[in-house]
Amino acid sequence: MNPMVAPEAFARDARTALSVNVNKIALLRNSRHLDIPNVVALSRIALEAGARGITVHPRPDQRHIRTRDVHELAALMREWPHAEYNIEGNPSHNLMQFVHELKPHQCTLVPDSESQFTSDHGYDLPADSAALRPLVDELRSLGVRVSLFMDPLPDAMRHAAELGVDRVELYTEPYAQAHGAPAQAEVLRRYAAAAQAAHAVGLGVNAGHDLNRHNLTDFLRAVPDVLEVSIGHALIADALELGLAATVRAYQRCIEQAQTVPAR
Repeated sequence: MNPMVAPEAFARDARTALSVNVNKIALLRNSRHLDIPNVVALSRIALEAGARGITVHPRPDQRHIRTRDVHELAALMREWPHAEYNIEGNPSHNLMQFVHELKPHQCTLVPDSESQFTSDHGYDLPADSAALRPLVDELRSLGVRVSLFMDPLPDAMRHAAELGVDRVELYTEPYAQAHGAPAQAEVLRRYAAAAQAAHAVGLGVNAGHDLNRHNLTDFLRAVPDVLEVSIGHALIADALELGLAATVRAYQRCIEQAQTVPAR
């Protein structure tokens, strides 16, 4: 672990954890036959700047994160014992092999298709419960925390808890689309209700998809006790302008601001 970052700082930090999704770094690298930008080196910079996790979403076509990246990042994360490695994806694709080999801190199950441009919906529970139950059991037997990608539907949280998952990750694109519009308050009420329903049945709550510097603080102020946000596209885009370390610190400030009461 970087000696400039005290382990105690991670252990004491009760704020929402920022996990940096590095898929878009890999996507840029893959446009040329060079190792530029280097996914591992930039992940290290993000951790040194205060990120508390790294997320990857490997897909079967390897259009961004590749098999080598998943393993090299696992090695990097062993140097950072107080940060977390989150591998997400569809368990019917290539996800389970990675989890068996590497046993990351967290595995986030996502119901995306192989041809899908990006994740755009959560699991349909209880319709998907029978297919998910043996996969959740398998992951839990490996000692891996299981998170389930979910739409903000309060009634579905009970079914998620019945599967034995540890957390749900609320899919936040609908919130991002509503941010700054008249519908924002009502959409946030739906997310808050879903989070409260999750907490009521013993689930932790993560969130991710299209969160950015402009909407993150409002979301965290409205939605109680979010444990982790996974942010990739907007964060990497901001890094082109600000630099990666400065961008990570900017997102950390958004998280800190969510804990303060806005001036009236």
